[in-house]
Amino acid sequence: VQLQASGGGLVQAGGSLRLSCAASGRTISSYNTHWFRQAPGKEREFVGAIRWRDDRTYYANSVKGRFTISRDNAKNTVYLQMNSLKPEDTAVYYCGTNQKVQVTTTPGDVDSWGKGTQVTVSS
Repeated sequence: VQLQASGGGLVQAGGSLRLSCAASGRTISSYNTHWFRQAPGKEREFVGAIRWRDDRTYYANSVKGRFTISRDNAKNTVYLQMNSLKPEDTAVYYCGTNQKVQVTTTPGDVDSWGKGTQVTVSS
């Protein structure tokens, strides 16, 4: 599956952005879809995921209650709605998929990655 992340930008603290992860070549609902982020000088970290078999969502503690993952099967796209953004959310955001039974919080267990999209939150 080929993935394309988009929707990043510059926003003030407290603002919102919605990122999109559009899939081509395969049906995204057949995959666990993850969002990770990577800030300069830091490792890529798990943000959240949606499990393919039941649409259950998972979130990192740092974004729980602020970020929401959803999927539009008709558009073959997964979204990351980010509200109440903080400067520490600044990073390049990546979407990635795998076909394992369970979602993963480990970047090495993601099979396919899209190009990242930059999110910058100003204070």
